[in-house]
Amino acid sequence: MKGTIRDEGAAGGLPVLEARQLVWALGAHRVVDDVSFGIRRGEVVGLIGPNGAGKSTLFSLLAGERYPLSGEIRLNGHTVTSEPAESRPERGMGRTFQVPRPFAALSVLENVMLGARGHRGERLVEGLLRPAAVRRAEQRVRDEAMQWLEFTTLAPLAREPARVLSIGQRKLLELARLLIAAPSVILLDEPMAGVQPRLIELLSERLRSLAQAGMTVLLVEHQLSLIAALCDRVLVMAEGKLLLSGEPEAVLADPRVAEAYLGMAAT
Repeated sequence: MKGTIRDEGAAGGLPVLEARQLVWALGAHRVVDDVSFGIRRGEVVGLIGPNGAGKSTLFSLLAGERYPLSGEIRLNGHTVTSEPAESRPERGMGRTFQVPRPFAALSVLENVMLGARGHRGERLVEGLLRPAAVRRAEQRVRDEAMQWLEFTTLAPLAREPARVLSIGQRKLLELARLLIAAPSVILLDEPMAGVQPRLIELLSERLRSLAQAGMTVLLVEHQLSLIAALCDRVLVMAEGKLLLSGEPEAVLADPRVAEAYLGMAAT
């Protein structure tokens, strides 16, 4: 791809998630090549591109699962470039994966409760010395977990083992477990893959309501019609670079997108 694109989407406000000239390579091949963008509070931004464009690697860099060779990542005003993935939730970031990872033998409710940060019941000494306080804290976590299960329509399945859930329901469960940690920025890796149309509609509606409440959403998704309907803005990657960014209608109509996906100029 020719040249380097600088995404200006966050110019109207301070970005809560920002990538600055990120580079990651395998040998001489730059998988992520000088990528910069910013995302504001309450935006839903789609990240698209053909297979091999570098989307998954970029997600891994943002989530702290890999470290860039150069560049900077800022999250809620903090530079987190060299911080590990375990520190991202403390900075306000949560992420999901292409394949949900529930604890299959635990109940749906227990899965969500495990996502709560700073759960006092996990502190052994405090549990021994102040059991009543721990019980009250655990009840608060349980109540909040049920609220998120209601938000994701999984409340009727709260006591069922997670292994009985469909793929779509597991993705809703993963979202509920992520949300109980109160993130300000969420990264969603193909949240609609393998999900039935009814649940896609539900997930989309829930994501929009989260954004309206001020949460920032960045998602990788292959369904371009969904990207057009759901996202405020779209980032397009190709050959490791940010090819273009903008509002969905303009981006998806751009012949460069067709060229990147099909390997030929649009006619």
